[in-house]
Amino acid sequence: MDPVDVQHLKEGEVDLGTSIMAVAYDKGVIIGADSRTTMGSYIANRVTDKLTHLADRIYCCRSGSAADTQALADIVTYYLEMYSVNMAEQPDVRIAANMFQEMVYSNKDRLSAGIIVAGWDKKNGGKVFNIPLGGGVFEQPWAIGGSGSTYIYGYCDSTWKAGWGKEQTIEFVKNALALAMRRDGSSGGTIRMADITEDGVERHFIPGDQLPELADKIV
Repeated sequence: MDPVDVQHLKEGEVDLGTSIMAVAYDKGVIIGADSRTTMGSYIANRVTDKLTHLADRIYCCRSGSAADTQALADIVTYYLEMYSVNMAEQPDVRIAANMFQEMVYSNKDRLSAGIIVAGWDKKNGGKVFNIPLGGGVFEQPWAIGGSGSTYIYGYCDSTWKAGWGKEQTIEFVKNALALAMRRDGSSGGTIRMADITEDGVERHFIPGDQLPELADKIV
């Protein structure tokens, strides 16, 4: 049996054609994503939650095949729970990222999965790790992924500044995702974000009719 071509989804498979993002700041990380799930040109779900809880203060953002990425997230969640029991402590964000990397790389000819792992742990504070298609793990101050990411690399490179606080980082993520959703036909719907810090996780929701106007100003 020939390996599955990861560049093309299998017939009927649901695709998270998407825009995902995570940015570290002085107190933690902000993660965000659009909410559109597509199946070819058909919008299968307009309000998907692509911010997936893995462990206490550790989340991932998923892009690629919905089936593949959800299965990976479920497996990593299970292993992180076992780690917490065996080690009697919460896992680091890096441990979760390495688990994803090992599975994505080991199955690179079978999976369509691009993952951003982000969160806060007591050893390292807020951390962001990018696990692209095919495997590999890269620690970055900010990471973007999904089909919409190709439209906003220039904006992110020219806008992001080290040392930002919470409010500046939230605005950056909100504006970047709104731009990606404006340009990318596979991204859209609403914006879901989460602020992950030592104090916990605070969720943010921006309805589709309240997206930032920046996307309209630069068209």
